Amino acid sequence: MADSLRFLILDGYPEPSRRQFDEVGMTLAGQLYADLLLKHLPNACCDIHYTSDPDYSLPTDVDAYDGILWPGCNLTVYHSHDERVSRMIRIAEMGYESGVPQFGSCWAAQLAVYVAGGTVEPNPKGREMGVARKVHLTEAGRIHPMYTGKPWVFDGFISHDDHITVLPPGAQHLAGNSFTQIQAVSVVYKKGEFWATQYHPEYNLLEVARLIVAREEKLTREGYFRAHEDMLTMVNDFQLLAADPSRKDLKWKYAIDEDLLDDGIREIEFVNWLYKLVIPLAQAKSELMAKSGGTG
Repeated sequence: MADSLRFLILDGYPEPSRRQFDEVGMTLAGQLYADLLLKHLPNACCDIHYTSDPDYSLPTDVDAYDGILWPGCNLTVYHSHDERVSRMIRIAEMGYESGVPQFGSCWAAQLAVYVAGGTVEPNPKGREMGVARKVHLTEAGRIHPMYTGKPWVFDGFISHDDHITVLPPGAQHLAGNSFTQIQAVSVVYKKGEFWATQYHPEYNLLEVARLIVAREEKLTREGYFRAHEDMLTMVNDFQLLAADPSRKDLKWKYAIDEDLLDDGIREIEFVNWLYKLVIPLAQAKSELMAKSGGTG
């Protein structure tokens, strides 16, 4: 049953941004989620849509999917005058209307909230980059199924400069830290449910290292690096630690623990979404169809 599920993955990065990721050796955002999905459901089917491409048309079969996945994106959700943004707002609405479970990171959390009537604004603290420190679960987060098996305090890979400021009705605040108050949400709206994190469960050290290379100019301008050599040192260290997670010196240098290095901890939000929301809903739908004699 689980291996036959279908997923829609919506990569909103414009083509020039995707080309830049290719140039630095970073996996494209949509493919990161496809890889994560197939790691846990090897025979699942997934369709990656590049929603910012000029010739993209809205899907007409959203309700045919068992889950919708939203990677990060470098657009801004409250720029709804931008056709690329308005397309994704409409698809998220379609997901809510059809009752298809949705999950994603970064942009996804902002989209989940914004579409349901919440507010997203620039973070006055600026960019939170690399590692989100001391993300802690709220009381709601400690009992929410997305966080079953997760430590109550953890670090996560991150890159964003907008943040959620007002939650809509039907939303739960699940996690936060001192930099970004709302680091995770669950939003129930219309017929659907959307679980999302501001940080990136799908990233690993290698992907973050390549993202830093892609963002070098911006990060240097924002004060994260004083010189090109500083960036190279950090990227090289991350790559060395990724190749050899036993490097105590590098873990100590960057305060990196198992919550970032252990896939079983880092990816647990996504896995819980699959097994606690998507698969039970798909099974219930299949059983209902069988009882009614329908074929879908």
